[in-house]
Amino acid sequence: MTVESALKPFRVLAYVVGVMLLVLVTCIVLRYGFDIEGPSKVVSPIHGFLYMLYLVATMNLGMKARWAWPYTVGVMLAGTVPLLSFVFERKVTRRVEAGLATA
Repeated sequence: MTVESALKPFRVLAYVVGVMLLVLVTCIVLRYGFDIEGPSKVVSPIHGFLYMLYLVATMNLGMKARWAWPYTVGVMLAGTVPLLSFVFERKVTRRVEAGLATA
């Protein structure tokens, strides 16, 4: 598997995890602000599973692109902050594409 083929799953999962995190935040507001627990019981485990896939995709891309560990961990943590995964997806894509252009 090359860097190009590792980039696509990362990009897809970055968007999916970002959207699911926004949905999860909404569910948490419903749960603790309005005592509506149902949605968070469904969304929480789905988001957790998708986040684990995001971590695997990030690690795979990081190893293929030969990122430093602090950068890899930073990209992994970007999936825990609402909207940050969208920003990091663009930065990572530009970085990988620039690396491919110079190679």
